[in-house]
Order: sequence, then structure tokens, then C-alpha cells
Amino acid sequence: MFDTVLVANRGEIAVRVIRTLRSLGVRSVAVFSDADADARHVREADTAVRLGPAPAAESYLSVERLLEAATRTGAQAVHPGYGFLAENAAFARACADAGLVFIGPPADAISLMGDKIRAKETAKAAGVPVVPGGRDPELADAARELGAPVLLKPSAGGGGKGMRLVRDLSVLEEEIAAARREARASFGDDTLLVERWVDRPRHIELQVLADGHGNVVHLGERECSLQRRHQKIIEEAPSVLLDESTRASMGEAAVQAARACGYRGAGTVEFIVPGGDPSSYYFMEMNTRLQVEHPVTELVTGLDLVEWQLRVAAGEPLAFGQQDVRLTGHAVEARICAETVSVKAGARGFLPSGGTVLRLREPQGDGVRTDSGLSEGTEVGSLYDPMLSKVIAYGPDRATALRKLRAALAETVTLGVQTNAGFLRRLLAHPAVVEGELDTGLVERVVDDLVATDVPDEVYEAAAAVRLDALRPRGAGWTDPFSVPSGWRLGGAPKPVGFHLRVQEPVEYVPRGSADVTDGHVAVTLDGVRHTFHRAGDWLGRDGDAWHVRDHDPVAASLTGAAHAGADSLTAPMPGTVTVVKVAVGDEVSAGQSLLVVEAMKMEHVISAPHAGTVAELDVTPGSTVAMDQVLAVVAPHEEAEE
Repeated sequence: MFDTVLVANRGEIAVRVIRTLRSLGVRSVAVFSDADADARHVREADTAVRLGPAPAAESYLSVERLLEAATRTGAQAVHPGYGFLAENAAFARACADAGLVFIGPPADAISLMGDKIRAKETAKAAGVPVVPGGRDPELADAARELGAPVLLKPSAGGGGKGMRLVRDLSVLEEEIAAARREARASFGDDTLLVERWVDRPRHIELQVLADGHGNVVHLGERECSLQRRHQKIIEEAPSVLLDESTRASMGEAAVQAARACGYRGAGTVEFIVPGGDPSSYYFMEMNTRLQVEHPVTELVTGLDLVEWQLRVAAGEPLAFGQQDVRLTGHAVEARICAETVSVKAGARGFLPSGGTVLRLREPQGDGVRTDSGLSEGTEVGSLYDPMLSKVIAYGPDRATALRKLRAALAETVTLGVQTNAGFLRRLLAHPAVVEGELDTGLVERVVDDLVATDVPDEVYEAAAAVRLDALRPRGAGWTDPFSVPSGWRLGGAPKPVGFHLRVQEPVEYVPRGSADVTDGHVAVTLDGVRHTFHRAGDWLGRDGDAWHVRDHDPVAASLTGAAHAGADSLTAPMPGTVTVVKVAVGDEVSAGQSLLVVEAMKMEHVISAPHAGTVAELDVTPGSTVAMDQVLAVVAPHEEAEE
């Protein structure tokens, strides 16, 4: 076993790897950018090395700086986690050239299976069924030959980045251009492939583990069908779809795919499965790294996958065979991401969020595990992936695991940053999810039912209670009646005290219940029902949901509005970077025309014209860093639009 391992990553996966290194008595070395100088993974490691400025290209993606950090700290091996350089064959080779063990598969296996086109050819040659499709340079022709709907996918990467489902071939060229742009930004390679879209498919993946002595086993499957924008948000093990026969067949196919590429370490073979015929599964791709959702496999098998990554990399053989693998109980994982919903964009307008974590509560114990990179004071920005943590629940059966996970999400508190915890809790209670009737399009079909667009009255009641409490005089002695928020007036009846507040839209709210305000909590009784919230600053949280309740100045707002009278300002829906500007001041635009693209946390958001008009102001250029709600451009409407 190694004495010292450098963890070439950040956030929750770095903390996760460090935990296993500590349990094995192996010294851990963390690396960090300037933005992560006080991050949790830095504090938990035995040693930490600064890489450089915040942009990933100058820190976490700098092979030279990572290797230098390993050399300076005496590391013998490098664990890449997932993301960044985890599936970069050049990095694996650079580690080997520097005398370091790369805790992952051989560079040739990464290169082969990292290219989705070659991976499909390799799997097919090994007797594994694959999805019909085509590739560059005949991409468009292949898509038209397959017929709509088709799925565009980057050849060089995974994680749903750059994937586009095209149901209307009249917009094929535009979708190809967008997919190339996103693939180039995410992976540095804009090569695409196209696949036939399997309607209402299930996404099921097999965990494999291989050593350097010719042993390859699978550790059962994970159901990953609950996705949004091709990104997994809920994963579970095992899948309710598979019987023992199908599980054995898919497991053997996964093992054959791993053998075909000379695999070593932990990897995942992903399949697309028609929900109506689980025996007709198709190979999609192989992820040559540890998966985000690996904890559910750990809980049902009792194996620490990071530990076995380390042991295999150190040259040890697997201590068990396929006949020794047992799946016991059920585990479900929810990915907690920094994101919010734009009311202007409707319930489907999930957008990256950011901020400082003011109050944090993460459940642990009694069948619940949280893998997290957060701590109070953590600054969540737009430079890195939006996933903050994972909450995993285990039970003897699926119903118990789901119930425990819903309860754990209700206990999760992350005030200061909007997250999807409340949304995931409601998703897990949806009848289709409870019954196991899943497919990759389910979330998009039911999302409107799971996103509350109205702010509950008790939220405003609690916010008003906090403000009333802050205004009340403290201490003994005479109190000026004009300083007490009682609504008292000289020579008149008391006037109800109201507050101008804003969560989504501005409101004037007059409290009408009773309240109990303590440090960190506020409880209000409204219409005979008591509601308890966590609080920090202007933030309130309950059952996984959070509200940022700000004071609203109607006079100042009216003056701001007057400055743009007769025009519509377009604001940034999230903190991020402007990547594309398609117009200039004076340009005539049509309603719905794409004007700019803002990127944050590897996600693109298109800013479109609200109406036909003329671009009156343009305050950004490509590369501009923008804050949430910052004005990007102003479109003056045409006279007919005003009418």
C-alpha cells in the first residue's frame, strides 16, 4: 500500500477519498486553487498544496502543477476523483512518466473507452449489443438516415455535457453547432456522434472492478433513469426492473467490455434499456473512473470502492470472485446541486446559483450518509461543477430507503445558497418514482408539479417576525412608543405594521400570526398551524427548501424602472460568464431571437429578445463575468409592440 497519495480534485469527492485514505493510514495531499484556499477538503487533508488562480486551466487542470505538487510532497500515487483530469489519458501517462501511480485504468483503456465511437466498436466486437448510430464527419447524414428523434453526444466526454435530443430535424444544424460549442468548452474536443433515440428508455449501469492479475467482476447494477437535461439526479441500487437472469446477462456483458479494453480498477459500463423489454439492452459507453453514484453500490455490497481502487493500483489482487458478490438491501442517492428556478423561465428554468453557506446541516447515521465538500462559510461560485454534496439512504428494501432519503432531505439545510434538495424530496414522493415506473424523461414530464412557483404565506410571516424581533427594544427602562413596531399613532387607532419584502416578486406583507424567534430558528403560528424554519441572515429554510427574503424599497425600484421606461432590460439569470454575443447596439431583433449566451458551472443559458425591437444598450462582451440580475442589454420595443 502507498504511504502518500495526492488527491487531484476538489469538493465532495476529494473529501470522500481523503476519508478512505485516513482509514487505511495513508497520508493524504490535497490541492487547491485560490478560490478553494479555505475549502473543506483542504482542511481535512494531511497536507495541502496551492496550485494557482481560480480558473481550472490554471489549477485543477494543470498537469504540470499537479505533478510538481506530488513531487514536492513525496506522493507515490495520484487519485483523480471524477471530473477534471479523471478520464484524461495524457494525464495518466504523465503520472507514469513522473514515476507516479495513477489510481485508475491504464492510459490506453482511458483513451479507447473515452472515445465513444471507438468504445462502441470495441464493445460490439466483444459481442455486446450497441445502439445504432453514426459519427463525424457524416454526422448530419447519419442523423437523417436514422430519422427523428436522435441524440447528439460528444465523443470525448460524459456527464450529459453537450448532449442534445433532436426531435425535429429542421433544427438539426443549429443543434449540432450548439452541441459542438458545449463539447469544445467542456472537453476541448467538438467531435460528435449521433444515436437512435430509444423512447422512454431506462439508464442502467453496471459497476465493474478489475485487478492486474486477470480478475474482473461486476458489483451489480445502478438505476440512473431519473435525470434532468441528461444529468443524473437520483440513483439507486439495485434496479427494480431487472430480474436475476437479466442482471447476470448484463453483468457478463459489462465484464466482457472491461476485458476487451484491458481494464484495471473501478469502472462503469452504461446501458440504455427499453422499459418494456429489459432483456433488449444496448451498450452506451464506459466511464473509466469512479462514478458520482458509487456510494449506493458500496452500501448494498459492503465494499469500499475507493479502498479497492487503491489496493488494485498498489498491485493487490481482488480478494473475492463473482460468486462472492451479494447485493443486500436497497440504497438511493440524491445529488444536491447549487441551483434555483427562474420564475421568468417557468418551472423548467433551473439555473446555477451561488453564494456563501451561512448555515449548514447535513444528516448522518441511522442508514443515512452524506458525502459533502461543504462547511459553513464555503463560497459557492460559478467556476466549478454545481454539485455540492450527495445524500444517500440505505434500508432493507426500496420503500424503506426512499422513506429515509425523503426524511434526510427534509433535514438538509444549506442556507445562503439555493439548492435542489426540496425538489428532490418531492420527486422521491411522486407516485411513478415510488412504484419504480421510471424512464429518463420522467422528470421533465412531471417537473411542473414539483416546483412551487408561489411563496407560502408562512415564509413572509416568518421573515416579518424576524424583522419585528430585530426592531423591538432590548433592556429595561422607558421606551419611546415611536420606536416600538406596534403601529401606535398619536390621536389615532394603531396602524398594522407591514413590510415590503421580495423573494420572487415584491409584496407588502402585514403579519397576522404569532411568532417565536430564537437564534437560528423562527417558529410562526398562522391560521392555527405552527411552522418552524431555520434562519440565517435573510435566509429561511424548511424541508429542504430555502427562501432568500430581501427587503424591497418600492421607491428605489420605481426610480430604476423609470430609467428604462419604454424599454426592456435583459438581466443575467445566474452568476457566470458571457460566452457569446450575437448582436450590437442599433441592431434590429425579432421576438425570441437569441442575443447572448451566459455560461455557469458548465451550463449554457441563452438570453433571448423579449419582443421585436432595437438593441438600445449592450453592456457586456464575450468573456465578461456577470453577477445574477446584472443588466446585460436593453431592447427598445418597436412602436407596434408597445401598442
